[in-house]
Amino acid sequence: MSKDLASRSAADLGIDWAAFMAELFPICRSITGDGLRQTLDIIGDKLPLERHEVATGTAVHDWTVPKEWNVRDAFVADSSGRRVIDFRESNLHLVNYSVPVRRRMQLNELREHLHTLPDQPDLIPYRTSYYNESWGFCLRQRDLDQFEEGEYEVVIDSSLEDGHLSYGELFLPGEREGEVLITTHICHPSMCNDNLSGVSVLTALGQALTDMDRRWSYRLLFIPGTIGAITWLARNQAAAQRVRFGMVLAGLGDRGPLSWKQSRSGNSAIDRAVGRVLAAREHRILGFSPYGYDERQFCSPAFNLPVGRLSRSEYATYPEYHSSGDDLDFVSTASLDASFQALLEVIQTLETEDYYVNTQGHCEPQLGRRGLYDLPLEAGELQRVRLALLWVLNLSDGSWSLRDIADRADLPLDSIQTAAAALRAAGILEPVG
Repeated sequence: MSKDLASRSAADLGIDWAAFMAELFPICRSITGDGLRQTLDIIGDKLPLERHEVATGTAVHDWTVPKEWNVRDAFVADSSGRRVIDFRESNLHLVNYSVPVRRRMQLNELREHLHTLPDQPDLIPYRTSYYNESWGFCLRQRDLDQFEEGEYEVVIDSSLEDGHLSYGELFLPGEREGEVLITTHICHPSMCNDNLSGVSVLTALGQALTDMDRRWSYRLLFIPGTIGAITWLARNQAAAQRVRFGMVLAGLGDRGPLSWKQSRSGNSAIDRAVGRVLAAREHRILGFSPYGYDERQFCSPAFNLPVGRLSRSEYATYPEYHSSGDDLDFVSTASLDASFQALLEVIQTLETEDYYVNTQGHCEPQLGRRGLYDLPLEAGELQRVRLALLWVLNLSDGSWSLRDIADRADLPLDSIQTAAAALRAAGILEPVG
């Protein structure tokens, strides 16, 4: 891979964040359905995605692929026929996955199916009902306050039928079989930070990676949240075992500092690589928690993949979260540029650092008979390299780069590299891949 990857910008790649997000923003996405497919079509215009369709009823670990949901129209009309809630105005008005309804009812009954944000009366909340067949509408509290007693017509022209779950995948082979897994969720309707920002940044990264030489192989996933990750893991257990580094991308467009949520171990190779990149920026490091986005599926105990999450503001911590406030004006082009730049630097770090495996890992090999204690070095450096030999041998399990080892051992990188070269020449150390 070109060593100047990290110096490239979105503009260099012809990426227009605003135009791409504006094209995706109006689509009513969900965890299944035609909105998801339309989104994958648009991403597919920029990347050679492989599309997957997984049938309703397919068992995926402890879950089952749900019925497919599609919606054509939805509204609530007052006694004059005026639409007081209109899906055509905003797809957030409809509770995602609402079942079909055609009824007339009084306001007191209708209220049981209405959702607002009383403390944010000008915003429409985002609500879902994926796994509980029900229906509802979301609206601004200030609009609900204008509703008068009387009869209302309720229409939800939707379908919930056997179909498929759709997701997109891009695999870019490298010199090594080990993989870098990078994912983003594509199931949210008209909201930008969560998660058209992640969709846009991952699409741009795919464009940057496609035409470059790669040491590692890369697998990019555009998946519906939770059920998409579970489905991919159920269908790709062999590929999952090849994952050496992983990142979930979400919430990368707001004005908060970059945040890294660590993998389950808290000290995997990707944690260390991202930590070094973010050290030069305002940032936050968050410990692992089994709550959040799809990192919790990849880090489930039977998989325990080295996957963390790159975001900005933590979910549910900003007022616009999961509401109509998360619109095209909420995200910042500067934040998207900076998120993309940091991601490129992480990739360059992974591509340029060296990882080795100790071929004599059962106890220390006998270094004296190989002449490794008496390398032709000046006295001070010889002492450092002797210690470096032991550190390199101990940590070279394929998951520690030489820079990682230098940081852990508090030794100069040059000494670690000298030790590694000597061990390679003696046949004790082999490069990963």
